[in-house]
Amino acid sequence: MTEKQLADQAERYQSVIEMLGGYKAVTMDRLWSYIPDQEPRRYLYDLIPLYPQRAGKGFRPGLCIATCRAFNGSVSSVLDSAVAIEMFHNAFLIHDDVEDGSLSRRGQPTLIHEFGLPLAVNAGDALNVLSIRPLMENLSRLGPTLTWKVFTEISHMVKQSVEGQAMELGWVQDNVIELTAEDYLRMNLKKTCWYTCIHPCRIGALVGTGGTVDLDRFNRFGYFMGAAFQIQDDLLNLVGEEEKYGKEIGGDIWEGKRTLVLIHTLNRSSSAEKTRLARFLSIPREDRAPEDVAWVYDLMDKYQSLAFARAVAEELARAALEEFEVAYGGLPDSPDKQFIEDIVLYMIDRDL
Repeated sequence: MTEKQLADQAERYQSVIEMLGGYKAVTMDRLWSYIPDQEPRRYLYDLIPLYPQRAGKGFRPGLCIATCRAFNGSVSSVLDSAVAIEMFHNAFLIHDDVEDGSLSRRGQPTLIHEFGLPLAVNAGDALNVLSIRPLMENLSRLGPTLTWKVFTEISHMVKQSVEGQAMELGWVQDNVIELTAEDYLRMNLKKTCWYTCIHPCRIGALVGTGGTVDLDRFNRFGYFMGAAFQIQDDLLNLVGEEEKYGKEIGGDIWEGKRTLVLIHTLNRSSSAEKTRLARFLSIPREDRAPEDVAWVYDLMDKYQSLAFARAVAEELARAALEEFEVAYGGLPDSPDKQFIEDIVLYMIDRDL
């Protein structure tokens, strides 16, 4: 890139950060109103705000609100739907950390690490329950037909997410090592893409148009963007800065997650390397040694698996930009439309 192109990109990314911050702030203000100010505080209601108030970027509510506004809707009309998405997201994170045995989340101890398994699981359950209330509040603003359509979108989002999580957890539990990039992307579609990108866009457009738009126009755009986002997240887990990334660096290796990087390494390894790698992945996290984790890093470096994953993320981002024209191309220019286009590349360039 030329100096001018880099400067233009930096300006666009700064605009993305500012708009994300603004939409996150309005989402959080509304979200706090749905957390009960009552007992039991110490064992439940004091725990529930801990993940939402940490330094997440607010991609999901930001995409939802921006899409609604790009389709000439208002923030107030879509805000409760965006809040519900963010509450489901944080519930997923709590349960995800429990299932993976993760030590840190957004730069601080995970709920399970700080408060123990029972309270962490219950806090995640409570967030799932509380997320229903903002969807119910849609009734007075959106009417019964549109409210039901939003509920239907949320129902599909949650179902896809837990199915994708089951695939990933099952691969770890059964020590599945015969996997392909296609297997990873299929799991990624279910676990990440639907609830990170596809449904936030669909719900935003649904509310913004009053239900008149063909929602399937967002599916390919959201899939390509969500897949690129998740691969970048996998890369940051391996080589990011912990204070920026907010999670344990190398945690995916310690947890045995079947990321695209690990799958590429498995498929390039020699027979002896693959046998040793399978043995490493078969033992519990607490029995894995730092020197073995370092060996896995070396193996990934040997087969240039991080570079491979980065190239796939960039290809997916380019595909998302092409599909952006299908999803949003017919709309008049607006700051929100530009924000959605710019966020595609920002999502894979963040915190490098």
